[in-house]
Formats: sequence, structure tokens, C-alpha cells
Amino acid sequence: MESDCRIPVACCRPRVLLLHALFWGLVSLRVFGAALLSEEKTTAVKPAVAPCWLLENFVVLEECDRCSDFNAKTQSVCRQTGYVERVNCTKTSRQEYKSCRSALMEEHLFWKFEAAMLALTVVFAVLVVIRQRWLDRLASEKVRRQIESI
Repeated sequence: MESDCRIPVACCRPRVLLLHALFWGLVSLRVFGAALLSEEKTTAVKPAVAPCWLLENFVVLEECDRCSDFNAKTQSVCRQTGYVERVNCTKTSRQEYKSCRSALMEEHLFWKFEAAMLALTVVFAVLVVIRQRWLDRLASEKVRRQIESI
């Protein structure tokens, strides 16, 4: 016996719906749990003394530049983005390093994101076409069976 139901969720058995709800509930708990744990870690790692560029005005002495391999491993400022700029605080006249985001890195991330979105668009467009052909085939078979039964 063939079902006329076109909405897959309405056609599912309660057991399948329960398994789906359980799976997505566990996925949600995992995601939200990871987010909460990362927030707790970031609040616990705060330095005791805030850098001067957070508290006062500063002048950029060296523009945003990529950290060397050695600095990336040793300096906490380099670990955040991999890029650093040297700043001079105006009141205290201290020179410190500040993590920054490179325009080149931002452009690279943007094009990476665009490529991923284009790939997903193509994949889902192909899936839509395949599903539409499958539904059309089912409908034509149903009409053929109805005509044969007359």
C-alpha cells in the first residue's frame, strides 16, 4: 500500500521521530556545552594587568605584520591571530605588542567562505533536481497505475 503523504516528517513513525529528537537534542547539548566551557576558560585566562592599549590612547608604530614561527609559539599575543602590531601608549609611553587582523588574512577567509557557500549551493541545487525528478517519476508511475486499473 502506497502512502500519499508528501511531507516526510508527517509520515514517520513515532519511534523514528523520537530517535531524531534524541539525536538533535544530544547535538544541541554538545554544542551549547562546548560554548559554555569555552566561555569559562576564556574568563579564567585573563591577565592580571590589562595592556596599556586597552586603557589609554595609542599610536601604531609598526603596522600589522605576520608573527615569526618562534614568536607565534612564545608570545601569547601572536597566538590569537598570528599577526601583531607594535603600539606606543600615549600616557605611559610604553611600547607593547597588540594582536591584529591582517587585511590579507581577512580577504583569504572571505574567499574561503564564498567558495564553501558556492559549493553548498551547487550540492543542494543538484539534490533538489534529483529529488524533483524522483517525485515526478513517482507521480507518473501512480498515474500510469491508475490508468491501467481502469
